[in-house]
Amino acid sequence: MDQIASAFGPQGFDVQGEGTWPSRFAVTDLATRCFGAVGAALGAVIEARGLGPRPAISVDRRLASLWYSWSIHPQGWQMPGAWDAIAGDYAAADGWIKLHTNAPHHRAAALSVLGCGAERATVAEAVRGWQADTLEAAIVGAGGAAAAMRSRAAWLAHPQGAAVAAEPLVHWATRAGVLRDFGGTRARPLAGLRVLDLTRVLAGPVATRTLAGYGAEVLRIDPPSWSEPGVVPDVTLGKTCAHLDLKQAADRARFEALLAGADVLVHGYRPGALDALCSPERRLALAPNLIEVSLCAYGWTGPWAGRRGFDSLVQMSCGIAEAGMGWAGADQPHPLPVQALDHATGYLMAAAVLTALARAARGEGVSAARLSLARTAELLCGLETGEEGPAITGSTPEDLSDWDEQTSWGPARRLKPALSVEGAEMRWDSAACELGSSPAAWR
Repeated sequence: MDQIASAFGPQGFDVQGEGTWPSRFAVTDLATRCFGAVGAALGAVIEARGLGPRPAISVDRRLASLWYSWSIHPQGWQMPGAWDAIAGDYAAADGWIKLHTNAPHHRAAALSVLGCGAERATVAEAVRGWQADTLEAAIVGAGGAAAAMRSRAAWLAHPQGAAVAAEPLVHWATRAGVLRDFGGTRARPLAGLRVLDLTRVLAGPVATRTLAGYGAEVLRIDPPSWSEPGVVPDVTLGKTCAHLDLKQAADRARFEALLAGADVLVHGYRPGALDALCSPERRLALAPNLIEVSLCAYGWTGPWAGRRGFDSLVQMSCGIAEAGMGWAGADQPHPLPVQALDHATGYLMAAAVLTALARAARGEGVSAARLSLARTAELLCGLETGEEGPAITGSTPEDLSDWDEQTSWGPARRLKPALSVEGAEMRWDSAACELGSSPAAWR
């Protein structure tokens, strides 16, 4: 049975448009299927909540592919660079390793292990003296983020690769409960739904951006010290963004008050990290009917279950970058043309929230779902390759909507929605905004 259908239920949607991301892997097929999963799950919500019959759904494969890149197109200003100066691929003594140094503490951890300055040439020289696996372990052990390049065979033989391959695409858990009647209309099925967003970078923010597109009230919470200027304009569309430091008693109390009023919690903390700040028992006591959807990098079982990671690192670990290298005839790691693991996991997380809403509306209890980038990678690697059609290289003016979005940084245009749900247009009620730009409160 199709893995997506097994996780979320029957999939039924039409595919329009043409084009394919050039890749060793079926990236455009993955993008199309994950958007379709969102549409099918939203249709189930509409039907289960009595808002109307199940609608017709269609996905534009070109636009779906482009949404896996950048959805925002600044007008008269530029997005900040997404990568730190020393982040990237380096040749080690016996192979390749990727250093992920966008966060200051990850950068500091890598440099402390290497014992060198923050110049790329200096880092490259230091890396050449290490075995890739040894350096990976040392940087991760120091609190950093890195991944040695492995082949698909090596990953599947690795204890973590074997553990991930044995996991379901979505870990579901269900308990008794009844969801609050949040409202919603045929045109805006998620209007009134309160989504508390504790996610960063791409996968989780993509999920909550998608829910906002159908009317959900999304409140994103970040610590005051957190910054990700290279992605925030793309992913805060339709959201309210506030600062809270959950390690401070007053802010944690405010968070708990917000949680008590939420219908959905979406978070991307490493396994156990949120529990240390607000235990599962405490969350259940505060919000007994809360739908909870979470993600991690390397899966929920196995020796690396608690390891910090990102899309680009998982691609190195699980064999995608190595397979791409051979496909492209390249002499260095060749990743996917877009961060498809992040985006696909994000849309699957949105589909999980919607599936949980439909189940609750049918009286099937309150659900929680867990997904991971590494398990989504297995989904991608299992798809047949050989996609046809013109190569997609980027967006054109014809791909953009007419909305003049007045963001916190200046005017912008957005891609047209890739997903069409009959009678429920995907649109956003507010422009992208800075992190911490609003009070930590529900509307």
